Amino acid sequence: MVFRRSARRMRRLGCYRLGPIWKALLVFVVIAFGGQLLGVIFNKSWMQPERPHSLYSLPSENSQGESLGSCQPHIHIMFLKTHKTASSTVLNLLYRFGEERGLKFALPVGYQFGYPLPFIAQRVKGCRGPHVAEFDIMGNHMRFNKPEVEKVMPADTFYFSILRDPVALAESSYAYYKNVAPAFRRTKGLGEFADNPYKYYDARLRNNHYAHNLMWFDFGLDHTSNFSLALVKRGVAAVRRNFKLILISEYFDQSMVLLRHALCWPLDAVVSFSLNARQQMTSGRSGWMAKAAAPAPLALTDKQRSKLREWNALDWHLYQAFNLTFWQEVERFGRSRMESEVALLRTKREVLTRICLHDGGRPIEASRIRDKTIRPFQSGLVKILGYELQSGLDNATWEACLRMIRPEIQYKDLLDLRQLPRAQQPPAAGGLPVKREFSILRTEDHGGKRLVEKDWDGTILFRNQTLEQVDSKVRRR
Repeated sequence: MVFRRSARRMRRLGCYRLGPIWKALLVFVVIAFGGQLLGVIFNKSWMQPERPHSLYSLPSENSQGESLGSCQPHIHIMFLKTHKTASSTVLNLLYRFGEERGLKFALPVGYQFGYPLPFIAQRVKGCRGPHVAEFDIMGNHMRFNKPEVEKVMPADTFYFSILRDPVALAESSYAYYKNVAPAFRRTKGLGEFADNPYKYYDARLRNNHYAHNLMWFDFGLDHTSNFSLALVKRGVAAVRRNFKLILISEYFDQSMVLLRHALCWPLDAVVSFSLNARQQMTSGRSGWMAKAAAPAPLALTDKQRSKLREWNALDWHLYQAFNLTFWQEVERFGRSRMESEVALLRTKREVLTRICLHDGGRPIEASRIRDKTIRPFQSGLVKILGYELQSGLDNATWEACLRMIRPEIQYKDLLDLRQLPRAQQPPAAGGLPVKREFSILRTEDHGGKRLVEKDWDGTILFRNQTLEQVDSKVRRR
């Protein structure tokens, strides 16, 4: 009873039912004692020892959620990073988990494993000869190819992935790959494409896979096949055989709870901030995939949304099948248990937001981030947002917070350098002429860094510039 009364007081505190003087005092205490609070929440060995107890620590009885019993944490993990599904946020928590525990990552030579070509083991940096070394964690973009993945990952590897409603995915894909996919580049907006996709789509053209059944493609399935229920049934069965868990991005927090129980991880390991957010996203308690009104090029009518589901029928049926499976898993887990853990996860995220992030954790444009090393890569119609860290953090807290907001490209570079210093960079795997499939070139641009991404054959994929600049160059060719 005493604990319940205390919990109610804490909830009132979290709802900001305070006068202006107390609000100012609370902000001062959070900033002054942020490092200590972060240490209590994370309770990790890399935090500073002998920290004073926090004035605002969460109830210790249940700070990690429900006990996982005697199970051992999974450390052999393969995550199929599907495109535009909040997968960058998932990859960040895998990077953090592995880095903190000194695990070995299977990293690509560039930033993707030869995508969009099917994955082969030789694409993993450090692979030599026919006997490929085993790794602990794999999660960068690839087109899935299970026999080749098994050459790299141990037999007890836990395989999982994430799906998203194909209409929402199409909006994000169009915004991000407008300059890359010929089918998108020929249209003024996604609605125009949705009205008659056959007019603009040609399966023979490079990078048009971004415009048609993209998730089906990422799973290594034939995304151009004529739709049939029998084909869908075979595809869904193949995914079920190969993956132990499929997350749903629209229910990201619930997905994190299921993931942490499946992996036997503490709740802290799956607390994260949304990465690679588009500019039109708004902050809310759920923190994921909530959008304001779409800009004109992405605006869709209900009829156009229906047409996009028909166009991406393989993706739509794949999503429906695993959305059903997802909620069956939630029912087995228990609705009340799920609600309790989701509430705790969100509370932890909110506390960490106040400690780590400037301006209440609101994502900001990359150009406004003072630390240029954590600016997210830019591509497409809309700006990709990032975060500014709170000032005045102690070293341990700053490092912990930085891990949570470090963009994917920079994080991969850091792990790459730590795992395989430049002096030890290997030659092409097995003596084969494996080309670098993704390179990043940096040139100065208005005091910042402009990025140019090249595919494995040297084709420029993305350039950090405006759509008008790209379109004018295309017209001149």
